[in-house]
Amino acid sequence: MTLILLCLFPLCFQLFFNFALSLSSDGLALLSLKFAVDQSEDGFFSDWNGGDSNPCGWSGISCGNISGIPEPRVVGIALAGKSLRGYIPSELGTLRYLRRLNLHDNEFYGVVPMQLFKATALHSIFLHRNNLSGPFPPSACTVPRLQNLDISDNFFSGNIPNDIKKCKQLQRLLLARNKFSGEIPSGVWSELDNLVQLDLSANDFKGSIPDDIGNLVSLSGTLNLSFNHLSDQIPNSLGKLPATVSFDLRNNNLIGEIPQTGTFSNQGPTAFLGNKDLCGFPLRKSCTGSNRDSGSSSSSHKDEQSNRSKGLNPGLIIVISVADAVGVALIGLVIVYVYWKKKDNDNVGSCNRKRRFGDEDEDEDEKGNGCSLLPCISGLNLKNEEDNENGEVEIDKGGKGEGELVTIDKGLKIELDELLRASTYVLGKSELGIVYKVVLGNGGPVVVRRLGEGGEERYKEFVAEVQAIGKVKHPNIVRLRAYYWAHDEKLLISDFISNGNLAHALRGRNGQPSSNLSWSTRLRIAKGIARGLSYLHECSPRKYVHGDIKPSNILLDNDLQPYISDFGLNRLISITGNNPSTGGFMGGALPYMKSSYKENRTNNNNYKAPEAHVPGCRPTQKWDVYSLGVVMLELLTGKSPESSPMSLSLSSSVSVVEGYELVRWVRNGFDQQSPLSEMVDPSLLQEVRAKKEVLAVFHVALACTEGDPEVRPRMKIVFENLEKIGR
Repeated sequence: MTLILLCLFPLCFQLFFNFALSLSSDGLALLSLKFAVDQSEDGFFSDWNGGDSNPCGWSGISCGNISGIPEPRVVGIALAGKSLRGYIPSELGTLRYLRRLNLHDNEFYGVVPMQLFKATALHSIFLHRNNLSGPFPPSACTVPRLQNLDISDNFFSGNIPNDIKKCKQLQRLLLARNKFSGEIPSGVWSELDNLVQLDLSANDFKGSIPDDIGNLVSLSGTLNLSFNHLSDQIPNSLGKLPATVSFDLRNNNLIGEIPQTGTFSNQGPTAFLGNKDLCGFPLRKSCTGSNRDSGSSSSSHKDEQSNRSKGLNPGLIIVISVADAVGVALIGLVIVYVYWKKKDNDNVGSCNRKRRFGDEDEDEDEKGNGCSLLPCISGLNLKNEEDNENGEVEIDKGGKGEGELVTIDKGLKIELDELLRASTYVLGKSELGIVYKVVLGNGGPVVVRRLGEGGEERYKEFVAEVQAIGKVKHPNIVRLRAYYWAHDEKLLISDFISNGNLAHALRGRNGQPSSNLSWSTRLRIAKGIARGLSYLHECSPRKYVHGDIKPSNILLDNDLQPYISDFGLNRLISITGNNPSTGGFMGGALPYMKSSYKENRTNNNNYKAPEAHVPGCRPTQKWDVYSLGVVMLELLTGKSPESSPMSLSLSSSVSVVEGYELVRWVRNGFDQQSPLSEMVDPSLLQEVRAKKEVLAVFHVALACTEGDPEVRPRMKIVFENLEKIGR
């Protein structure tokens, strides 16, 4: 027996020696990970073969060529979401050129070995959503290039060490939903000049918020300190954070008045909920008890007035009574005068319209009864462009009706008969009606939109809405110039924008990619849209919400300047009794779409915020912020929401949220540290100098598309941040 063992030993040693020689050192280190994971017969590691010369063909492994080294080396491990259960072996620290370690969404347990951080090329470590425990990895900041550390959703505990300040290159530190405790260290955050994202939420931190967190000059997105046990007052220094930063300080024990300086002015009330001793704007809780004081003072004031009234002498009472009677009489006279004046004007207007619309020299067949706009428009004898060589539409001017053409803009000189005689082109049709391009006698085109025949009982409401929309004047918003109201016809007349819409500029008129838009043009378009929406939100008389921002509603002129169209149209359509669900085409959006009603319904939700799909939810300005964020992502990537790579792999069962897949795809790309070349529109790759600008716009767009509307920035802040880019 001994003789047999002595004979087999050299053979076994030779086999092991040959096996070791056949696989590279990187491969041997990776095999330690395979053996550290509990495997089933059909496990993920079936192609991790020790007989290979290198591991570059193994599942989840990526390799790269290193200068001066003849063979490729392992640079990435991507085993996320594979339901792997095991521990992280220390041998991974021998992977000298490892840059990305993605083991998130698995069931790894135990501590993170200190030896892992001997892989000094690491710049991204994603271990979130596992069962890891132990203290904060003490050697993490010995890695000189570490940019992303996400260990959220685990069972880590203990304090955050002061050594965190040694992570000079750190951009994202995500420690949420663990069991960290103690105080958040102070005096370390000023050292982290590159930190973009900080999430310490849902732990057991106590004490005050460190003042020097306000020195995180690169921070963007959300500063999340929610669901801890933080106490004391909110430091004023947080107001020094960039304007793009949103706070989430919910569910702590913070006290005192919310500061009103700097970035605090951009926060909504949701950021401070769950702190019962916080007060001040934007919460509805006074810090001085002024409500109670004002109530008592108001009561005493009423008592004083009551006492004074008791002391009035009879003569003064008579004078006051006579004055009241005279005032009532004057008001009655004014009402009677206005009524008769209006009646006289209506009679004169009717005669004027008859003289304007039908001259005595014309025969009876041509002029009708002198008020023939309604039958002329509603009874159009339409011809397609192929029916007439010059594309004109012939108008049948017979019939009866009454109505009035009202110009909102004094700069537009147009009469009803001129509108009827002008060359008219059918630009598009839908279930909501027809849109025309009308070329006036002076050569200037306008767009005429028919709203339908209903809503006559809401005339005053319609006029008030149209007049308000007509007051919105901004270089990036399509102008409403005039309107026509009659019993069975309502028209809107607005500017014609001559160069199509952004959807066609990005994808071509046949849905094919277009490379006509340079980066500088795309940035200018994004700034123009944000500028127009900021005006609607902040400066317009009613602080409007658009509610339907998408590329087909962004028109472009010959200089590729953007114009927001369809503003206010849904409201007008609802007044006239039509269904606004497909959006509108005021200002010329439909002319450049030529799409069917079914297509419009299909694409309508791709840019809307998640909360916009909740039945009965009223539009908010944060809807527009989200939609603009999706439009910016499309400008950056060249991909429409329904065609992003992630959505192509989804089943039809999630078609309701197709519009969110572009956002998810981009976020996933940043989480995985994908190269910029994999996300940006290929036609922009040659513009090397614009890389920093592209990244900056990506960050603004991702802030706009946060799922929580309270976390999204105001449109004013979005515009200001875009304006800084490229200067």
